[in-house]
Amino acid sequence: MPNPLRAAITSVAHYVPEDRLTNDDLEKLVDTNDEWIVSHVGIKERRILKDPNLATAHLCTKVAEQILEQRGISASEIDLILVATITPDMVFPATACLVQNNIGAENAWGFDLSAACAGFVYAVTVGAQFIQAGTHKKVLVIGGDKMSAFIDYTDRNTCILFGDGAGGVLLEPTEDDHCIQDFIFHVDGSGGEHLCQPGGGSLHPASHETVDQRMHCVKQNGRVVMKFASTNMADVSGRIIERNGLTADDIKLLVPHQANRRIIMAAARRMKLPEEKILINIDKFGNTTDATVPIALWEAVETKRIERGDYIVMATAGGGYAWGSALVKWAY
Repeated sequence: MPNPLRAAITSVAHYVPEDRLTNDDLEKLVDTNDEWIVSHVGIKERRILKDPNLATAHLCTKVAEQILEQRGISASEIDLILVATITPDMVFPATACLVQNNIGAENAWGFDLSAACAGFVYAVTVGAQFIQAGTHKKVLVIGGDKMSAFIDYTDRNTCILFGDGAGGVLLEPTEDDHCIQDFIFHVDGSGGEHLCQPGGGSLHPASHETVDQRMHCVKQNGRVVMKFASTNMADVSGRIIERNGLTADDIKLLVPHQANRRIIMAAARRMKLPEEKILINIDKFGNTTDATVPIALWEAVETKRIERGDYIVMATAGGGYAWGSALVKWAY
């Protein structure tokens, strides 16, 4: 009897805009300074997509094109495109449809997945199900956000955090164990008010009032979110390691959502992981929401911090609340 199909990550790519928004730039906009930002959240700069005619689909398309080039495949070979985003170009059509058209993937279907900062890791496991079912052979999973379009640059609590970018992976079938091995996910809607964008939906559609009150911008209760994220991201990652008969010593790298350096380090301490086992790049890119984990994955590959056979944990937590982790045995 043949081994069951599993989903392997066979390529990873990222794209960030060229323009940088530094802490010194933010000092000119709000009452803050470089020392405070670095010490409290660990960010030195973030990338911003300044062109008003370009949005999330542009970022995601750049990632898709890189993946196709890396694997030496044509767009016509792609079966499914999943885009995790909270900043779609439009309410509809889905950003995945725009990416499909941009790259000429005439045989692919696709859809968007909205789970805030947890979206990319959720989408990877969704894509894996299609691979495991044997119905799809090449699935593009991309996380991307143009957060600058929804940030209030008079609110120092949020404008220091977010940047723009995208990252993604290609999933393909394998019969060995170098694959997406397990996942644990949760949501708790009782925390939704603590990290949200209240305007623009069917509850508060666009109006003079919603614009005047900046309801279309990200709102966050930082202290509450930090406590939630650091605790739950660590606990769910610890559970997935234990459930698979592993220990922290077996994990080569924790690839966490890049929300705040203090959140990441608090989670690491709770998991008893040394800093050398954690990928942190929030200093260069800020919080790119759905893009943080795939951008971090790309950096881990580029810097040779992960190689074939290594166990990694992708961990995430964000608005919803939504959080979880995925255990991966790296395939290349």
